[in-house]
Amino acid sequence: MTRSKTLDQPAVAAEAPIKRAAERIGETARELFYSQGIRAVGVDEIVTRAGVTKPSLYRAYASKDELAAAYLRGYDGEFWARFDQAAASHPADARAQLLAWLEGLGQRATQAGYRGCGLTNAAVEYPQAGHPARVVAEANKAELRRRLRELARRMGARDADALGDGLLLLVEGAYASGQLFGEGGPAGIIAQAAATLIDAQTTGEAPGSKPPAQKPAPPAPRKPAADEQPSLF
Repeated sequence: MTRSKTLDQPAVAAEAPIKRAAERIGETARELFYSQGIRAVGVDEIVTRAGVTKPSLYRAYASKDELAAAYLRGYDGEFWARFDQAAASHPADARAQLLAWLEGLGQRATQAGYRGCGLTNAAVEYPQAGHPARVVAEANKAELRRRLRELARRMGARDADALGDGLLLLVEGAYASGQLFGEGGPAGIIAQAAATLIDAQTTGEAPGSKPPAQKPAPPAPRKPAADEQPSLF
């Protein structure tokens, strides 16, 4: 028994440096990918900053694409940890759960160095379906949409799907505007904006209960000239 334990020790000792190298690579990649973008950061920069060799990276990750996906899986885990923490703080109040999470988002999105949501950024960087990074991003956004719609149902919204989708648009807007305006930007009032949207769906008269005001007919569309190409944007 003693001999077996002794023989196992070199293998355990050899695994420790590999694990430490993988952890440094992951931490470095997370910092660089978030601050600069995944495509902008090369493998050489990652291994140099992490203080490891390139073979160490490829022992831990099959490719840069897999490293990017691993970074996003970690980001996804942190994302849901914040979301669930806000929910746990108000276990019986869906509205308070959501607003608590959005308050935190508003604070983060108005700090210096904020770069939006790493998952949203990855979806923009990798438009091709099936890319490992995009797959993680799409799964996160689909789950967020599902949860926001479910919270809207629990709040008694007249159109829970519409409210949930409206809230999702607010969230994505905060991710973008936070990068543009920083401190004092509009992302800081996302919880207030969400509360207004929620109240419009859960109190007062239902939309459409009054006849809409008569609007003038829109002008007829102009027929393009024969040599004029329609815009794609």
